[in-house]
Amino acid sequence: MTDLEAWIKLSLAKGVGEETLKVLVQKFGSPRGVIQASGRRLRDVASNEIAENIRKCIDLDVGKHISLMNSLGVKLISFMGDEYPERLKRLPYAPPLLYVRGDLRDDEPSIAVIGSRRASHYGKVIAERFARELARVGLTIISGLARGIDTCAHRGALEENGRTIAVLGCGIDRVYPSENVYLMEKVIMNGACISEFPIGTYPFAGNFPQRNRIISGLSDAILVIEATERSGTFTTVKWALEQGKEVFAVPGNITQETSKGTNKLIMDGARPITCTQDIIDALKLDRIIEMRELPSLTEDEKEVYESVGNTPTHIDQLSISLSIPVSRLSGILLSLELKSAVRQLPGRYFMREQ
Repeated sequence: MTDLEAWIKLSLAKGVGEETLKVLVQKFGSPRGVIQASGRRLRDVASNEIAENIRKCIDLDVGKHISLMNSLGVKLISFMGDEYPERLKRLPYAPPLLYVRGDLRDDEPSIAVIGSRRASHYGKVIAERFARELARVGLTIISGLARGIDTCAHRGALEENGRTIAVLGCGIDRVYPSENVYLMEKVIMNGACISEFPIGTYPFAGNFPQRNRIISGLSDAILVIEATERSGTFTTVKWALEQGKEVFAVPGNITQETSKGTNKLIMDGARPITCTQDIIDALKLDRIIEMRELPSLTEDEKEVYESVGNTPTHIDQLSISLSIPVSRLSGILLSLELKSAVRQLPGRYFMREQ
C-alpha cells in the first residue's frame, strides 16, 4: 500500500475528523502506519468507534479515485509535505489534505476578493476591475469560483494574465457552478484550484463556510465587494479576523440589499476602499496602479463618456440629461463600446468600463 492510497482511505474513513487524522498520522509516523496499526494501538489514541472505522477502511478500493486524479492531473498534498503552503501550516485548524490542480505555492502578496453570488452589475464590474488592477501589480487573487463576485474576481485576474487561486467547496473533480467549467480550466493554467474534500464530494451547503478558512488563510487581506446582511461572506471575514488579516470593504448604495452587508462591515471597523491604490497603500506594498489610458475620443464621445457613471444609467436618462436624441446617442454609445470605454448592460443601461 502506498502513502497515497493510505491517505485516501483515511480521508474516507467514517468519523475520522481533521484533527483526529493529524494526531493519528503524527503518532504513527505516516498514513500507512495508521492503517497498519492494530486495533489495540489505535484505541490508545482514538475512540473505539474511530479505531473500528479505520480498521474497516483497509479494504476500501481507492483505485478509481487514483485513476481519476491521474486523468485530471490532481496532486494530493498532505500537511506533512514540503509542498503544503506554510501559511496554512501555521493555522491550528489547517486541513490535513489538499487536492490540487495547478501550481499551488505561498503567494505573497495575495488578496481574497469575495462577495455576493447575486451581485449587482455595479458589483460585478467593480470586482473585475479591482482584481484586474491588483493582478496587474503582482497580487495573487484568491476566491471561491462561486457565481457573482467570485467569478468576476477570477476573470479580472485572468484578463491581466495574473495568478489566481480558486478554493472549492466540493471535490476537485467537480465544477460548481457548472457554467464555470471553462473558467476553472483557465484558473488552473494561471494558478491553481484546490479542495480539502475527497474526490466525488458534492457541493453541500455546509462545505462552503468550512472552505472559507482556506481562502482567508492563503491571503494577506480580504476585500469584500458586495454582501447582504446574512451573506456567507461573513464566515470568511470571521476567519480573517481570527487570523489577524486586514478586512477591506467597498461602500455601496444604501438602498441596495447587496450593499447592506459591506456598509455594516465598514461601520464595524472594516477599512473602506474606493480604489485599488487604497489597498496597495494599506498593505504597504509600495506599488502604483498604472491606470489604462482611454483611447482617443471625439468631442461628442467625451461629452457622453463624462455623463456615463460607474453605476448603470438608462439611455433615455442620458438622452434627457445631454439633450441628445436617442437615435444619435445610440451611435455615440456604440462607438464608446467599441473603444472599450463604456459597457452596455441588459435593458439598454450603460456604465463606464474603466
